[in-house]
Amino acid sequence: LVFNKTEDATDVMLELTKRERARREALKNGGGAVEVKQTSWRDMEVIKRLEHALINGISQYIEKDVEEARLQAERPLHIIEGPLMDGMNIIGDLFGAGKMFLPQVIKSARVMKKAVAYLIPFMEAEKRQKLIDEGKDPEDFDENDDSNFAGKVLMATVKGDVHDIGKNIVAVVLGCNNYKVYDIGVMCSCEKILEKAKEYNVDVIGLSGLITPSLDEMVVVAKEMSKGGFKQPLLIGGATTSKMHTAVKISPNYFTLEHPVIHVLDASRSVTVVSSLLSDLKEEYTTDIMEEYDEMREDYYAGLEDRYFLTFDQAKEQKLVIDFDAAPPAPAPKKLGVTVIDDVKLEDVVPYIDWNPFFQTWELRGRYPNRGYPKIFNDEAVGGEAKKLFADAQKLMKEIIANKSMNLKGVVGLFPANRTDEGEDVLIYASEEDREAGKPLDKFCMLRQQAEKESDDPYLSQSDFIAPAGYKDHLGMFAVSCFGCDALVEKYESEHDDYNKIMSQALADRFVEAFAEYLHRVIRTDTWGYAKDESLAEEDLLKIKYVGIRPAPGYPSQPDHTEKSTMWNVIKAKELAGIELSESLSMMPAASVSALVFAHPESCYFAVGQVGKDQVESYAGRKEMDLPLCERWLSPILNYERD
Repeated sequence: LVFNKTEDATDVMLELTKRERARREALKNGGGAVEVKQTSWRDMEVIKRLEHALINGISQYIEKDVEEARLQAERPLHIIEGPLMDGMNIIGDLFGAGKMFLPQVIKSARVMKKAVAYLIPFMEAEKRQKLIDEGKDPEDFDENDDSNFAGKVLMATVKGDVHDIGKNIVAVVLGCNNYKVYDIGVMCSCEKILEKAKEYNVDVIGLSGLITPSLDEMVVVAKEMSKGGFKQPLLIGGATTSKMHTAVKISPNYFTLEHPVIHVLDASRSVTVVSSLLSDLKEEYTTDIMEEYDEMREDYYAGLEDRYFLTFDQAKEQKLVIDFDAAPPAPAPKKLGVTVIDDVKLEDVVPYIDWNPFFQTWELRGRYPNRGYPKIFNDEAVGGEAKKLFADAQKLMKEIIANKSMNLKGVVGLFPANRTDEGEDVLIYASEEDREAGKPLDKFCMLRQQAEKESDDPYLSQSDFIAPAGYKDHLGMFAVSCFGCDALVEKYESEHDDYNKIMSQALADRFVEAFAEYLHRVIRTDTWGYAKDESLAEEDLLKIKYVGIRPAPGYPSQPDHTEKSTMWNVIKAKELAGIELSESLSMMPAASVSALVFAHPESCYFAVGQVGKDQVESYAGRKEMDLPLCERWLSPILNYERD
């Protein structure tokens, strides 16, 4: 809408359309201009206005309407238990039936939170007065009374992991369905999770994580819950988690019919899972999941028996061999060493934003042929909501840019490099002189594919893309972050505005990914300059039509997060850009990206997949790391059970 300046602009416009239609009908039927009674939802009685505001996510008038309802009600609590919960029940039903989408639910939650926040002082005053009237100490009442909730859920992002946008969404959706959610934050140790679960006497525990080391931490928590005699169901969620990993690695350590372990795919499933676990149908529901997970485990281990892996030596013999004489390494960078990047503005990277993950965050998915941005706007089911969400994102993005409430900073490193004599790792040097003198600055260790292929394709390692000694090859790397999101999140939390809190986190992620895309282009065309004539449109960049790759440590091409420590040591990302690493090597702030930069045209993205113990032993030796510790970091990709 052109005049979409208030939250109820759509309702106003619909009302105007209705009036105009009535006027035209009257004229068509031979009548003169008729007076059409002007009505809108604002003319309803206050209880209906509250329900309408909740269902439509309109917070503009909520405090005024809540106050009017409070003056009519016997007690403030009756407003919550009556029209507010009635509205939230309708929202829960619509969301569960797929007739309402996540952005709408979050907006409704914002209205609910603002309404409850307005009523809380009145309810506290009422409780105090009641205690005084009964001759009791008014300071004795329990401010955390949670007896009116459908259930209590503790949620935590596990130790070493700082990502919480998905957890925040699930917390809001559960809250909308009258569950009390105790969100204890990010980087939560196992001890803290179990301690808080006891303190709050919760009914369900939910664990979240994004990086692969979090998978192992979830196993630790499950084992400790079993040792500690816990009885709460354990829910697992987050981008790096899967139903298969939950069934194979986590479930055997804790799952019983009384306290199952369940993977929750996304926020829309969370209410169904929790309500089933806290209902009379729990045993039947849990039995179905137990049987499904048992079957998945059997299939997984049977698949391992059927799958053949080359020995590490065999895989090395069939590696990718690049003819560096026929296809020489890229020319030397214009500037070697480390460069701080602190002059890139948010508006500079906006054209590089990939909006597809944004809609995935909000669980809006178009169906073929309307998958992906911008085709999602044409989707019959989600297109309308996608347009509204995108408009809200554009509005907040403009505010963030105008207010400079977020900013970008990063650091780039470009170094002389050669792969080692055995061909499995890459040595980097501070200068050409150091290369000639054989004085490496550091070493990046790589992993190689070992799972047997049905084709003659080589068994890849990132080290294959770097030339051996005798050639003047180079390796790039960078770490970038979007700063300022945490302060915005705190601001919106204080305003009971989950919608803009989650929107801020989603935009920070888009900004930093776009910054990485922007910076990689600058490296290719200027700083390194090996593709100075590149003239690709932004949409072609997102389709990876450029020369070279930028794989991230901890992801499929090199699924070991500990290589980030080497990168941070080399480019001083913490000292120069303020980007830190947690104990599980999650980057902080959460909106951060790091990558190695390979320039050779034959370099490509690939997945290492599972690896054997012979390679892990070699890898641990090359990294000078104890084997058990190395196995723990590589746990998700081992093709064997570690001791």
